[in-house]
Amino acid sequence: MTEKEKMIAGKIYDPSDKELVALRTKAHRLSKEYNELLETDERRAEIIKELGIAGDSFYFQGPVQFDYGCFTSIGTNFYANFNFTCVDCCPVTIGENVFLGPNVSLLTPIHPLRWQDRNQYVKQDGTLADKEYAKPITIGNNCWIAGNVTICGGVTIGDGCVIGAGSVVTRDIPPNSLAVGVPCHVVREITEADSLENHPELF
Repeated sequence: MTEKEKMIAGKIYDPSDKELVALRTKAHRLSKEYNELLETDERRAEIIKELGIAGDSFYFQGPVQFDYGCFTSIGTNFYANFNFTCVDCCPVTIGENVFLGPNVSLLTPIHPLRWQDRNQYVKQDGTLADKEYAKPITIGNNCWIAGNVTICGGVTIGDGCVIGAGSVVTRDIPPNSLAVGVPCHVVREITEADSLENHPELF
């Protein structure tokens, strides 16, 4: 397996691998270019295509930061507010009609708990490397992820969920759940009682 194949498969990989360094360098450069443009600039759409994100109906307010971009796929009608970070060392899959508040981070990397495994080491060619692995993130359809939410590697968020502001999601969230907190936990199911039709005081 190549180092890229190992990374995508959730195996220990060498992030100093030349192919991975080239992909990251490209994504970091394109993220910077995107962030320097006005939101009305048509070049923005070209940059998103160059990043290799799968999908064609999404909007990033910016600034954004992708680690690779090409390992992320997004469904239609997606919106990310300011300061979206996606460290997609493993596949990040986002469904349709997903909306993200400001400062949302999707973080797939996992680092060893023991410093003896985590610290950098010198390879035979003299370059520094470390042992990393990653786990995928999946967000279902029709989800609202509020501001300052962090979603960790290995998490699946079911369809129709709302994740409250400031939450750190470390475990799967079942469909149609309102979940909040650090660590994020399910408060209750979202039901018909939450329909705006049942809240005339809002109109």
